[in-house]
Parts: sequence; structure tokens; C-alpha cells
Amino acid sequence: MSQLFSEEYSAEVVAESFAGTSDPRLRQVLTSLVRHLHDFVKDVELTEAEWETAIGFLTDTGQTCTPTRQEFILLSDVLGVSMLVETINHRTGGTATESTVLGPFHMVASPVRQLGDDIALDGKGTPCLVSGQVTGPDGAPLAGATVDVWQTNEDGFYDVQQPDLQPQGNLRGIFTTDADGRFWFRSVVPRYYPIPDDGPVGKLLAATGRHPNRPAHLHFIAAADGYRTVTTHVFVADSPYLDSDAVFGVKDSLVRDTPEVDDAARAAEVGLANPFRTLAFDLSLLPA
Repeated sequence: MSQLFSEEYSAEVVAESFAGTSDPRLRQVLTSLVRHLHDFVKDVELTEAEWETAIGFLTDTGQTCTPTRQEFILLSDVLGVSMLVETINHRTGGTATESTVLGPFHMVASPVRQLGDDIALDGKGTPCLVSGQVTGPDGAPLAGATVDVWQTNEDGFYDVQQPDLQPQGNLRGIFTTDADGRFWFRSVVPRYYPIPDDGPVGKLLAATGRHPNRPAHLHFIAAADGYRTVTTHVFVADSPYLDSDAVFGVKDSLVRDTPEVDDAARAAEVGLANPFRTLAFDLSLLPA
């Protein structure tokens, strides 16, 4: 007779139920998940009331999701799981740009832009010239690489959060690098902002005394044929919350200064008001 369910052997009994799973990876993942979940329940001696609260919390999390809001990704972010998955799957060995979380606001396709375009469609905010180069790990430029960017406005909101206030596609764009692998565009300096905290994830942060804020940053996805795509941020060096990002996304290699340029001739040349800020961020990709 096979082992029956008991407190002592709960994990083993449930894990054994997956022994006939034909997909070996699925069997490995489910077996490990069951063992860790059962160990957790036994470690904290979870009460029935706490279990019901957890089920209610996960139900609320799912019901909060919309086409432009992914509360489960937000939950994964604040628990550090998103960053851990990113880090494990995109180890660079120090030879390429480090990855970080996608975030919950890459919910719409960025419009295709031309090099030098202004992605601040409403013209609001401190003007900033963003530039960089996409290369392989050896420094060879990658012509024709795509650079997908998106960011908040001067008030700390993405366009999808303010569809009645911001133009569609505001502060988003997909650029293609030139023959030297370079890209540049006009934008505004992003602002730090709170992640959405009006849902179950916000309640979790409040209950644990954590703030919901993220430091100011621009999102990047860089891709080129024959190379591994990297999803990352560049963080503004003088932003608050660099040392306490609510989703643990900050890495030292991704922080950049945004020095001010006070030069009317240069401002006119790049099509920005004077003075303006600059942000330089190069991206290095690993071969696929």
C-alpha cells in the first residue's frame, strides 16, 4: 500500500502524484514547488484563517488585473521574484549590460520613431537628450539593432495610467541604431514614482511598513539579430529611492548622471530648450 497523506509525509505524497508527468521539466518544477510550499506551511504553522486570507489576497490580485495593469507582475516585483528570475536567466559575467525587471507598464506597443525624434509628445518636463550605442561584448557596433524605450512623465506617470491626460504613445518609442550602432532621441527627465498602491499589492506594502516608490528611470529593451535581447533600466543618479527601490531593480552598473548643458547653440542644434540635461547609456549584448 502506498504512503497515505500525513503531516509528516505530506510533501512526499503530493510530489509522488506528479511522478507520471510526461514533461520532465514540468515534473521537476511541480515537485519542487510542492516540497517548498509544504515546508513553508509547516515552518510557520499556517492557520486556517491565514490560509483563507492568502487565498482572498491572491483572488483580489487576479481580479485587479486589466489590459493595462498586471497586478500579479507587481506582486512578483515587490517580492523580488521578478528580479531573481531576470538575474538567473541573464547572467552576463560582467561582459554585457545587466538586465532588470520589465515592469508592469510595458502593456502597449511602442510606436516606431526616427533617430532624433522627441518622444515627449506633450512637451512637458525638463528636456533631456538621450543617446547611446549598442554593441557586442567586444565593443563592435551593432547596426540595425532595435531600442525600445518607455518612461514616466515629469509627474511620475506612464501614458497608460493617464489616457485622458497624456497623448497615446507619450514617452515611448522604438528606435533603430545607425551604421555605428548609435541611437539618440529627445525626451524629458523622468521622475521617481510610486508603483500602483491602490490594490492588494499596495495593501501588502502598507501592512509591512514598506514604501511603494521607484527611483527615476528609463526602460530599455535592446535587441539585435544573433544576440540575446536585454531588458533593463537606466537610473537617474540624483533620484531618491535608489537604495530602496520597491521592486529591487537597481544595479550599480545601471545608474547614470544627467548633467545639465547650458549652451544655446547646442540646444538649437539638437532641438531642445536651453538649458537641457543629457543622459548617455550604452548597451552591450551577448551573442545568442
